[in-house]
Amino acid sequence: MRTMLLLAVAALGSTACAKAEPKAIGPQKMADALYAVMAANREVYTREVVGRLQDQEAVLRASEHYRDDRALPLPAQMFRMGAEAAQKSASGFTYALLSPWPINKQNAPRTEVEKAGLRAVAETGKAYYAEEKLGGERYFTAVYADRAVTEACVGCHNGHGDSPRHDFKVGDTMGGVVIRIALR
Repeated sequence: MRTMLLLAVAALGSTACAKAEPKAIGPQKMADALYAVMAANREVYTREVVGRLQDQEAVLRASEHYRDDRALPLPAQMFRMGAEAAQKSASGFTYALLSPWPINKQNAPRTEVEKAGLRAVAETGKAYYAEEKLGGERYFTAVYADRAVTEACVGCHNGHGDSPRHDFKVGDTMGGVVIRIALR
């Protein structure tokens, strides 16, 4: 009887452990979660660091040439620095901030999926998902709308000499965050 009881407890314990194991997360859920973190960090940096120090307190400004000017990096530059650091970690995903109207030409869309995704988010504001093959590898690609969250965003883009567009308003989609996850 004691052996039967021990076997029953062991069986229940292994069933409980099996149920406690995490389920695999699909690429769309992973991309959505990554984007939520990126968007929150980007908005907080824009509002609470650049907005406060440059616009409210006027103690430090953000500059495209932040090192030479001893200034804050622009929000897009901070985003790019994070993307470059993440790419070095070989984590199986990459991300970028792209736009159909880039000030910096390296932020223009290159693939058909990037172009279609940026068109879709500009028109609908909703996330765009697709699979693509690049360099012989398959990727799940997600594109999310990148909106102007403050007057500083639109002022910089509308006033920049290299900007191909000068009519942005707060809330407008200015481009998109592109997240790529390797499908193995």
